[in-house]
Amino acid sequence: MTVTLTPTVIPAIDPDVFRAVLRRHASGVVVITAPGASNQGLKPVGFTATSFTSVSLAPPLVSFCLNRGASSWPAVEVATHVAVHVLADVQEGLARTFATSGVDRFAEPTRWRPGPYGVPVLDGVQAVLICRITDRVAAGDHAIVLAEPLEAVHGVDHAAPLLYHMGRYLRAA
Repeated sequence: MTVTLTPTVIPAIDPDVFRAVLRRHASGVVVITAPGASNQGLKPVGFTATSFTSVSLAPPLVSFCLNRGASSWPAVEVATHVAVHVLADVQEGLARTFATSGVDRFAEPTRWRPGPYGVPVLDGVQAVLICRITDRVAAGDHAIVLAEPLEAVHGVDHAAPLLYHMGRYLRAA
């Protein structure tokens, strides 16, 4: 006798409910920058992210996610290195600049300089990691980017982080 099993189809969560649940998770805010590929006509890019996380200590690895339809994706897709900038609570304006579409994110008042591997490095942030991209994993409409920190610089330890929660930037209490 042969038994045929019918797979149970579990409906996907409603996207609005999913977003509502995720908005309740507080996240730290970073700006990620990547050099442009001049041979491909790509300018340096940067974007605000709340998906940044530590992955491994041995070896050191971090990750962030980026929508593959984002304007920054073509440069990140071919970049070998990125810079991750941890923002202090007084840098909401910088976070908003790098979250705004259609603007020159590197124009005044943004202060930056070319860093190692041609990566744009923002001035005055709480901490910076210069990272080598080790992998990009397609995940739905996003890519999970894995990167190995090569250099690190941090500022004073008493600066409070910029947080994102319920669709708003917040200062840590």
